Amino acid sequence: MIAERSPANTWIVDDDSIYVYGLKKLISIKELNTQLSHFVNGEEAIYALKKANEDHNLPDVILLDINMPVMDGWEFMHEFAKIKPQTGKKIAIYIVSSSVDLNDIYRAKNISEVSDYLFKPVRINHLKEVFNNV
Repeated sequence: MIAERSPANTWIVDDDSIYVYGLKKLISIKELNTQLSHFVNGEEAIYALKKANEDHNLPDVILLDINMPVMDGWEFMHEFAKIKPQTGKKIAIYIVSSSVDLNDIYRAKNISEVSDYLFKPVRINHLKEVFNNV
């Protein structure tokens, strides 16, 4: 008998409500094995990350936008690097952006905590890879 994996704890950090709605719908339709939480900026996500660390309920995956108000994706990564040693868990962070600027792509690839850079709109095969690697 094959044991079924528990759902991946996935956080979407993105201020684009239409994109987030579509992404949630796609994940639901394709029945990907994940439980979703949504944050509209990096500051909300960092606060939640600190709380989740205390509660031992850290995400498995973070889908992170770059351009957001209050705290953007780059600032989030800077803050994440500070608290990462306290987490004791490997969190797969994917930058998900509509930016095709090579500087953004290279910058993301040079951050060791970033698993990959995905372009919006995210394709279903990329999402399946993300959740299969958890």
